[in-house]
Amino acid sequence: MSESSAEVVADVASAAVAASAAGAAGGWRRATGIAGVAIGVVAAGAAAGVALERMTVGRGMRQKARLALDSAGPYGSLRGMPGKAFADDGTELYYEVDDLDPEAAPAAIGPRRRRLFGRKSPAPVTVVFSHGYCLSQDSWHFQRAALRGVVRTVHWDQRSHGRSGRGVAQGRDDEPVTIEQLGRDLKAVIDAAAPEGPLVLVGHSMGGMTVMALADQYPELIRERVVGVAFVGTSSGRLGEVNYGLPVAGVNAVRRVLPGVLKALGQRAELVEKGRRATADLFAGIIKRYSFASRDVDPAVARFAERMIESTPIDVVAEYYPAFNDHDKTEALVHFAELPVLVLAGVQDLVTPSEHSEAIADLLPDAELVLVPDAGHLVMLEHPEVVTDRLADLLTRTGAVPAGATVKGYGSTSTAQPG
Repeated sequence: MSESSAEVVADVASAAVAASAAGAAGGWRRATGIAGVAIGVVAAGAAAGVALERMTVGRGMRQKARLALDSAGPYGSLRGMPGKAFADDGTELYYEVDDLDPEAAPAAIGPRRRRLFGRKSPAPVTVVFSHGYCLSQDSWHFQRAALRGVVRTVHWDQRSHGRSGRGVAQGRDDEPVTIEQLGRDLKAVIDAAAPEGPLVLVGHSMGGMTVMALADQYPELIRERVVGVAFVGTSSGRLGEVNYGLPVAGVNAVRRVLPGVLKALGQRAELVEKGRRATADLFAGIIKRYSFASRDVDPAVARFAERMIESTPIDVVAEYYPAFNDHDKTEALVHFAELPVLVLAGVQDLVTPSEHSEAIADLLPDAELVLVPDAGHLVMLEHPEVVTDRLADLLTRTGAVPAGATVKGYGSTSTAQPG
C-alpha cells in the first residue's frame, strides 16, 4: 500500500472517531459507510483499511451473484451430533461430535492395543478443533469432511460466535474477553464432549491461542491426555507489533484510533449493522485481502468466509479485539515440548504473520514447521489439501489414525450424518 493510501486510512479512522464523539443521530447516519469499512477490516482480523479493486459490475448483479453462491455452496453444511457445555460464567457453548465409523473403529484401535487394554476397548482419540476470531466451527469444513468416520472429532463455537451463546460475563457484567477465559471455555467443552481418552488439539488463529491458554491453566490435562497439537496460522504473543501489510504511517494511525472507534461502534450496534450491509461490496474486498493470498480462490469459498465473518455482531468484534494485544502465552508452549506438534502458516498471512509460527516452532524444536506459499490467513480454506495432508500425518504419528487408513478427498462435501 502506498503512503497516500495510508493517509486515506488515517483520514477514515479519524472521521469515524469524530463521528462517534459527536454522538448525534444524524452524524451516525452519515458515518455508517465509514463504519462499515472499519468493521470489515477488523472482522477479517486486520487493523486498518486497504486499497480495494475497482468495482466493474453493477451492485444488483453482485448481489445476485452472492445469493447464487450462498444457495449453491455446500461449505459449512456438515453437521454432527450436537451438544452443549457451560463455561464458568454460565455461557452456553455449542459443540458437535463426529464419531468414528463403527466399521472403522476396530482397525483404528488395532489388535495389539486391544490386548494391552484387555477385553474393554480404550476410549478413542478425540481431535478437538478450535476456530479463529469472527469465524465458527464451520471454518474447518474441508478437514472435517476429509476426516469424517476416520477419527472422532469435536468442533465447537467460541463464546459469542456461531451457535454458542453470547458471553454472559460480557453481556451481563460488561467484562472484557480474555484469552484466558477462552482456555477455560475449551476445558468446559472437553469435559462435556471428551471426558476421557487421548486428545489431539487443533487451533487456528485465536483457536491456537485458546489451546495455549488451556495449557497455561491446565498443564496436567496436557501432560495426562494430550497426544498431539496443531497450531495453524496463530501466534503466542506480540500481536501489537503486527503491521497488517501497512506502512508505518497507516499502522500508527490505526493503532491510535481503532480501539476508540470499535468501542463507539459497539455501542451503536444496530445502526452500524445497517452500515455493514450497505457497504457489502467494500466489505467483501477487504475480507478477501486479509483472508487469502491466491488469485484463483474459489468464489464460493471466498463468499463462505465472508458469510462467517459478517455474521459476527459488531459488539462482539469490539469486545474481543483488545484481548489480542494482551495475549502472551509464549511460556505455555513448554507444555507441548514432548508432544508431536504441527505448526503451519501461510507465507503471506497479514494477520498472524508466518514469522509468529516460526517463533513457535523455534521454541518447539521437534515440531514440524510447514510454511505454505501463496497462502493467507485462512489457509485451511485456501489450500485445504495441504492442511488436511499435514494434519492427517500428525494424526498418524500420534496413533489417532492407523497408518493404513484412507482419508477422504479434501474437497468432499457430503452432508450425510455420521454413524
